Amino acid sequence: MRLKSQRSLSLLNGGQQLIIATALVAMLWRATQGVVAGELSLGDFVMVNAFMIQLYVPLNFLGTLYREIKQSMADLSRMFALMDKEREVADPPGAQPLQLQGQPTVRFENVQFAYDPERPILQGVSFEIPAGKTVAVVGASGAGKSTLARLLYRFYDVQSGKISIAGQDIRTVTQASVRKAIGIVPQDTVLFNDTVAYNIAYGRPGATQAQIEAVARAARIHGFIAATPQGYATKVGERGLKLSGGEKQRVAIARTLLKDPPVLIFDEATSALDSQTERAIQHELASAAQGKTTLVIAHRLSTVVDAHEILVMEAGRIIERGTHADLLAQGGRYAQMWALQQSADVVE
Repeated sequence: MRLKSQRSLSLLNGGQQLIIATALVAMLWRATQGVVAGELSLGDFVMVNAFMIQLYVPLNFLGTLYREIKQSMADLSRMFALMDKEREVADPPGAQPLQLQGQPTVRFENVQFAYDPERPILQGVSFEIPAGKTVAVVGASGAGKSTLARLLYRFYDVQSGKISIAGQDIRTVTQASVRKAIGIVPQDTVLFNDTVAYNIAYGRPGATQAQIEAVARAARIHGFIAATPQGYATKVGERGLKLSGGEKQRVAIARTLLKDPPVLIFDEATSALDSQTERAIQHELASAAQGKTTLVIAHRLSTVVDAHEILVMEAGRIIERGTHADLLAQGGRYAQMWALQQSADVVE
């Protein structure tokens, strides 16, 4: 539809310009003949030219207006077509907000999920994040770690099993209340084409400048912001293109710290940071997670050694679980991953 609309507008524009140019040349040619024949003076010729200019400028404006209306109608048509599509994840009729009292417990009970029915991602995953505790999930790429965060945030619904927060199945409560209770630092941070302050305050609309600066300091980005000419009024560009990957991730961390939700998800929260900055921020993340129900998804095992429980995933299943010391003592997959990363750090 868009291509058809653009084609018709292009034809309209070309046809309009052709008619105007043809009429202008014809009128000026006729006036020129009148001047040569002595029927018109040179002033008459100038007057005809001025009349033509006064005529075709408004006509050209009307053509532009018509093109804008046609483009707007095409955009509206696409918007209404999108709104008519049925939502994949919708609140059930009469859904109530999530009820929380203190720190909630999060449970995954025999969860099975697949983006494509022919390629299962999670196969009977069950674990619990006790209230105020931290559970980390590690494993190779494609094991299903980030899918856990997407399901908990209710971007998708499970095909089998149940996910509950504070004993309430998240499919039976409103999506807005679930997402209000969760703060997430994703791998790919979404930033708006606005100021740094606006992007941080998105975590808690109405936050004061002092609160914004406090979390920026905690996320180790205050120094960078203060060094820019416009400070917190600095524009970050479309999707944060004016910031580096590490700076965008620190803005996301500050945003989550400002939101201060009861449930936290760190999905590779420090993947874009250098080792020195990562170590500095790890302390702040640990402080932010203190007393909160936290799910940490990581590739770097050094970031999860203090977790209350570590889950090792492979091909959509949990193959090992325990503390850092317990898993090393088992000498299984986690111990192999740990030895491999430690040797890589020594080489660096």
